Amino acid sequence: MRNVAKVRIYPTPEQQQLLTQSFGCARWFWNYALALNNETYKETGKGLSRQGYNDLLPDLKKEHPWLKDCYSQVLQSVSLNLSRAFINFFEGRAKYPNFKSKHGKQSIQYPQHVKLLNGKIKLPKIGEVKAKLHRTFEGKLKTVTISLNKAGKYHASLLFDDGTPDLVPSSEGKAIGIDLGLTHFAITSDGSKYDNPRHLSKRAKNLKRKQQKLSRKQKGSGKRNKARKIVARVHDRIANTRKDFQHKLSRKIVDENQVIITEDLAVKNMVKNHNLAKAISDCGWSSFTTMLKYKAEKEGKVYLQIGRFFPSSKTCNVCLHQVDSLSLNIRSWECPSCKTKHDRDVNAAINIRDEGLRILALGTSATAQGGKVSPKRGRRSSVEAHPVELGNPKLTI
Repeated sequence: MRNVAKVRIYPTPEQQQLLTQSFGCARWFWNYALALNNETYKETGKGLSRQGYNDLLPDLKKEHPWLKDCYSQVLQSVSLNLSRAFINFFEGRAKYPNFKSKHGKQSIQYPQHVKLLNGKIKLPKIGEVKAKLHRTFEGKLKTVTISLNKAGKYHASLLFDDGTPDLVPSSEGKAIGIDLGLTHFAITSDGSKYDNPRHLSKRAKNLKRKQQKLSRKQKGSGKRNKARKIVARVHDRIANTRKDFQHKLSRKIVDENQVIITEDLAVKNMVKNHNLAKAISDCGWSSFTTMLKYKAEKEGKVYLQIGRFFPSSKTCNVCLHQVDSLSLNIRSWECPSCKTKHDRDVNAAINIRDEGLRILALGTSATAQGGKVSPKRGRRSSVEAHPVELGNPKLTI
């Protein structure tokens, strides 16, 4: 089983200079390889492979001697990451790879020859870097990713493999459905409601003041660069408080339940509503569901998402009667069939749980809606998929 830990590191000014050079070399090689891949594809209809990127390095180091200042395996990791980015794009998991800029987040990857010492991390060609190793790590160290964010903070992401097999998911235990919202961040099927902390709105006044000061600075000046870092630190503080809240809530939910069921939300489409876009983005629903997923899988628990078009709010969880429409301003309603009074969000969470349990009982996946599924890579022969209804079959009665 693989585990990842992200720790803060504190390089000296000399080490910061060496890291900056490594960031620049890795960024330059990424942009060069991506541009060459685009040109090759236009001319031949085929792109370059990971080995094709690596074959470029010997000649490039002769042409640009400053590339030798960077650890060789850091540049080889760029080849690996770029080839993986193209695979993710062609398999529909990510967008087309973009060119990297020196003004954004910087990162490099060390696949080996990194050692953890007492309060330090020893990096090739960098030396021993002071680190805040906040806990004991078990397993073999696989890769280390060094990153620099816009606020000027350095971090190291450590990937460990303890050699133990992944736990087999079991659905025996308590099941819970979660409905995500704006007024309340999460509403569970057992009636619990967790308020939305609204991290951005709480610090909006401070952020606005810092951004106004930044806008008054002359472009290209040193004071503007300092003001930019101040704004970046405010954003970093907001992001950290959001992550802290999500980690604590996801840990609580995973510890107390065996089966966790949520709804597959189309956040990208939801933020097109300009009246709610900022509030929706401030919630961070996608990152929260990602935390639920990997924490549940790590402990052998079941995490499941149901289809986004399932009418969870408009369906009575008692008699399964479905109303025609239910506007967002209606927070409670009475079922016209069985006269049961419902809290809109709790009713939706119960329906999400019941629909997830129905899918688990059928032993199928909620992602395939029937028909044929063609693999993105490899053989072109079609694979039959199990047809699955989107919704509860009882609703058609």
